[in-house]
Amino acid sequence: MAWDPAQYGLFEAARARPGHDLMAALPPLKPATVVDLGCGAGKLTMALANRYSVAEVAGVDSSAAMLGRAALLDTRVAWQLGDIRHWRPAAPVHLLFSNAALQWVEGHGEIFPQLLSYVAPGGVMAVQMPRNFTSPSHALLRQVAADGPWAGLLEGRLREAPVHEPAQYYDWLVPGAAHVDVWETEYLHVLDGPDPVLEWTKATAMLPVLETLTGAMLADFIERYRAALAAAYPRRVDGRTLFPFRRLFIVATRA
Repeated sequence: MAWDPAQYGLFEAARARPGHDLMAALPPLKPATVVDLGCGAGKLTMALANRYSVAEVAGVDSSAAMLGRAALLDTRVAWQLGDIRHWRPAAPVHLLFSNAALQWVEGHGEIFPQLLSYVAPGGVMAVQMPRNFTSPSHALLRQVAADGPWAGLLEGRLREAPVHEPAQYYDWLVPGAAHVDVWETEYLHVLDGPDPVLEWTKATAMLPVLETLTGAMLADFIERYRAALAAAYPRRVDGRTLFPFRRLFIVATRA
């Protein structure tokens, strides 16, 4: 998809916090190799590179625009253009890290055990994904997509539940793991600006819509979705908007 680094960066601190929380949950490690799958613009990859300063660090992403931003940060990291579904390391990885990326990949029952198999024995696979697809931000997006003149164009473009129940990931990973830790956190993001939930989703969940619709049809869609979001996420007494956001965390140590 056509990721927009500027749009994605509008709420940078809120988006980055779960990634830093995932880093904080990592067990003691001295990895020789670190790979950040779905590294985006590379801010968290650089945090990993600074934390594990003697490791070889790579950031992999399918967006050339995002990697263009990342390449400006530091030459210590090997920035690699690639699709997570087809990624294969040349040698086992000591830390495989992925923040808010694997929800875009189909077939979790296959890809999660596969990714864990790329981790060296005693190494760690750490993943964070959003799991708020039943929240108004996503449910209303699907509702508007299904109810308008664009319904045929958008059919099948918006997935209802790309991330599964936490216990399912435990079952998928435990056969190849010495230890699996899975948990969820719901963040209450405090957002500034007009229509902040709309601006948030424009960078992520709305991408299939933005890539499919154009002109007046797109403008009409955005206005209907904006009005629905404004009712679901009203401004508080201080003028800000509260945006609850649930995320799934997984830290698995390879057997």
